[in-house]
Amino acid sequence: MSRAKAHPVRLDEADRAMLRRLVRTGSHPAQQVRRARILLELDENDPDRRGPVATQSQIADRVGVALDTIRKVALVHAGLGQDVEATIRRRRRERPPVDPKVTGEVEARIIAMACTDPPDGYDRWSLRLLEKHVGLADDIPDLDHSTIGRVLKKRHFVLI
Repeated sequence: MSRAKAHPVRLDEADRAMLRRLVRTGSHPAQQVRRARILLELDENDPDRRGPVATQSQIADRVGVALDTIRKVALVHAGLGQDVEATIRRRRRERPPVDPKVTGEVEARIIAMACTDPPDGYDRWSLRLLEKHVGLADDIPDLDHSTIGRVLKKRHFVLI
């Protein structure tokens, strides 16, 4: 006797039509098309299917992915409450993996420093001179001269 599926996929007619349209038109990211094909193959409510749903290993061979990918798509689909749109779309990170060094406050401090008179012996600020003085400031992280240049360029600040 076969084991019951841990994460069965049951699509309604509207979801099935949307997935078929997505698979047939060639203007979608490949990852979305691949996930859509997997969901269509796993669908247990498909009235056009003759016989039972294929095994996950057969589906993996048909779609051209690893067996683990089939399991993950089924797990994500079940975990998202059978939401087809959320299953096939790419999930955006809520925040980047590393916090940015340059925040609004740091930008303001760099621009304020560049607006002051240059130190004695210099006619004007250069990016490398700003880099040295930013390194001496305690409350500003050490930044490379190219990063300082990007900050100033972003704010349309011109060193004169």
